[in-house]
Amino acid sequence: MKKLIPFQKELSFDNKIHEISSISLEHTLKLNEGNQISGEFIVSGTYKLTEASINVDPFEYILPFSISIDKKYETKNINVDINDFYYELVNNQILSINIEVVIDNLEEKEETFVTKEKTVIPNEPEDIREETTNEENQEETETVSKTENENTETTKSIFENLDENERYAVYKVHVVTENDTVESILQKYQITKEELEAYNDLNDMQMGSKLIIKDNENK
Repeated sequence: MKKLIPFQKELSFDNKIHEISSISLEHTLKLNEGNQISGEFIVSGTYKLTEASINVDPFEYILPFSISIDKKYETKNINVDINDFYYELVNNQILSINIEVVIDNLEEKEETFVTKEKTVIPNEPEDIREETTNEENQEETETVSKTENENTETTKSIFENLDENERYAVYKVHVVTENDTVESILQKYQITKEELEAYNDLNDMQMGSKLIIKDNENK
């Protein structure tokens, strides 16, 4: 099962700017205890103050993100990543950021029901029938409670033995600009062409395309 979580934020610049010349998105989202996904989005890039500007100025915004997953879902195999990212410069001073987080491999937990057939003996006295029924109900309640406790113990210990690096990976989303080339992108992120092609179709790369780049520092 896959869930898409939208995130929208408006970022203000101190001065009016002409255009965003480059922009990238990184994230540190991961699953924490209590079925909580939290971390930060790091939006960074460069901008030009005027159309005639030769120089560009850098910017960076760090945006916290947190969401709780319903306890009815099994979370031991989930993946958290960025599904989409786009932006718009509003009034030359507001950068509107739209991020779509994808949570994949969600599974609903299986509910355990304990049923038991009751045998009724013909002509059995009513008081004996009632006593037997009460004993069976007590046994059934104890069995269900034990099963629920076992499920709780299993859920509680899911992440205790997982290595931190196995829980999440950090990716960057690079939006291709007019001056970008494959070589300049490889140099900027210190990756090989093979690593870039692992997540992207370079034959279809054009201005505005989004490239997914795995962060080598977090391998």
